[in-house]
Amino acid sequence: MTQVLKGVTPVGPMSGRNLLGEVTEALHKFILDGYDISEQPPRLEEDLKFVPKDREEVIYIYMYRVAQNPDLKNRRRFRQAPVFVGSDPEAGGEVYYHRPPLLLDLYYLIMVHSKFRSDAERLMGWLLLRLNEATHLIYRPRRFILPDGREVDSLGRPYDPDCSTEEDDLWMEKVSLALVDDLTVGDAINLFGLHEAPYRPFLTYRARVALDGPLVASSGGTGVRLPRAEQVRPPDGRPNIESPTGRLKAGRPHNQQTRNPPGPRPHFLRRNTDSDTED
Repeated sequence: MTQVLKGVTPVGPMSGRNLLGEVTEALHKFILDGYDISEQPPRLEEDLKFVPKDREEVIYIYMYRVAQNPDLKNRRRFRQAPVFVGSDPEAGGEVYYHRPPLLLDLYYLIMVHSKFRSDAERLMGWLLLRLNEATHLIYRPRRFILPDGREVDSLGRPYDPDCSTEEDDLWMEKVSLALVDDLTVGDAINLFGLHEAPYRPFLTYRARVALDGPLVASSGGTGVRLPRAEQVRPPDGRPNIESPTGRLKAGRPHNQQTRNPPGPRPHFLRRNTDSDTED
């Protein structure tokens, strides 16, 4: 299959280039905003070998693995992006294409440190309950960067993460967080050894994100050409309906109607016919 974009303008910046760092920052903020055990919140640290010398409590948050989600993997062909700037595309509005988002799983190693083991276990219990409340670590309008550098949401408005989300056509960015069993004790010991850090009880969490790439503006739509399969005819020219074993033969029933594909209405899509198909 070949795919050609017509009337293409220069490619824009990567829309999701900062999302991985924003997920880690959102995780830090979610923990600190909910801390209510004592007046002094714990220190958040990414260096696994850091050990405080006083009674300071520490929560270690370390992203140790990034993997592509194989269950939700998309093909890389260009598709119409859910961005509507101006009027309806059929009325002359701006049309943008992009490749499907890159769906990733981010794995975090989370540990705690305190002077006394009982205090560390108390802090870990609170941490488990707090992160269980994070149904969506990030929930905001999806941000797209146009080729001219403007940041907009799916409705074409200037991007505002705090805007109203009651619009039906507003695409949202959702980053989920879940407790998973990803590291064995042996793997964790090797990881601590690489960082020259003491072994501590640990938790592993998985955050699922979708990274959007660049947008491509197009005024002429997209053309997709698929190879056409040739029909097999009997040698004597008789109609080929079925074989003696009952298997269906090549051909198309006369009463079969053309079906429209599911999904949004295509933009400037024209079906190939036998008369204009290339040899």
